[in-house]
Amino acid sequence: MSEKSVIASAIEGIWPDLWRVAVVLAVIWIAHWVVFWVIERITKRTEIEWDAAIARHLRGPARLGAMLLALQFTVPGLDLTGASAIFTSHGLDILSVVAIAWISLRAILVLEEILLSRFEMGRSNNLESRKVHTQVRILHNVAVAVVVVVASAMVLMTFPGVRRIGVSLLASAGIAGVILGIAAQKTIGNLLAGIQLALTQPIRIDDVVIVENEWGWIEEITLTYVVVKIWDLRRLILPISYFIERPIQNWTRSASEIMGTVVIPCDQAADVDLIRAEASRIAALTPQWDGKVCVVQVVDCRAEAMDVRILVSATDSGMCWDLRCHMRERLLDFLRREHPQWLPRRRVEMLPTESDKAFG
Repeated sequence: MSEKSVIASAIEGIWPDLWRVAVVLAVIWIAHWVVFWVIERITKRTEIEWDAAIARHLRGPARLGAMLLALQFTVPGLDLTGASAIFTSHGLDILSVVAIAWISLRAILVLEEILLSRFEMGRSNNLESRKVHTQVRILHNVAVAVVVVVASAMVLMTFPGVRRIGVSLLASAGIAGVILGIAAQKTIGNLLAGIQLALTQPIRIDDVVIVENEWGWIEEITLTYVVVKIWDLRRLILPISYFIERPIQNWTRSASEIMGTVVIPCDQAADVDLIRAEASRIAALTPQWDGKVCVVQVVDCRAEAMDVRILVSATDSGMCWDLRCHMRERLLDFLRREHPQWLPRRRVEMLPTESDKAFG
């Protein structure tokens, strides 16, 4: 019997009972709509925000799951025999796996939204939030990959031919595993590095780092690569194993507070106490300063000038950069207006010549 005739006979066998199936599905559809309509009305009246994610993410998979559950009880009562029963049973098995996988993926999204809603990233000192966001996003990717792989394998295993192929290949699984392990060594290494990064967290989402001599923020972390948003809005994409195997600078590893320096060369005759007082006054009037550190010291003295270093602190690296630039501008303006003689000068001593001595 050809494939077309088998399908035609299957449809012909199912056709007399289609109306019963249609009625059951219509009832389930209406009941699902009523239930989620009630859930949406309840969530709109609550003060918490994450409960709306349940109805938003689970509406579609819940509808499919309810319909499949109803069909599981309805189909055995239908008069199906032969090809009709085989096709119907096989189709319900595949759809059941798809529904479970879909519900699992949406449940992961709901759980992620619930966890992240408690930790905001908008605050300046958001170390705990960055820890949680990094772990949740990496583990979300791992969970999604596991669900997709398991669901795909279960769907394929519903076909008898695939099961036979799997049994026949079982004897050579050791050799195949070695070959695949060698071929996918870097990929597997990146996956393991991603899991290690989620647990140890040398970097987190929104961390300020210096990698490849570039200054930027960790924008995205996946299972295989990390996206660094550079200060000029370029993106640097690096394999995730890079952050496990190589040294990097992480400016916000344990806290977002940071100190910055401003070095201004001055003449050796400059009054450091007056410069120190002016730096403290400027810092006190600058909103970027966190009020903790403002130190002025002479860190070097050369023949041409002495280096006056101003050390200031801020709540994060962005504010620290603005604070440094502001301190540099204001101090140079102060020296130019009030004490121009304190700016670096080159001294030249004119020794008398023989003619000068003769006329002297």
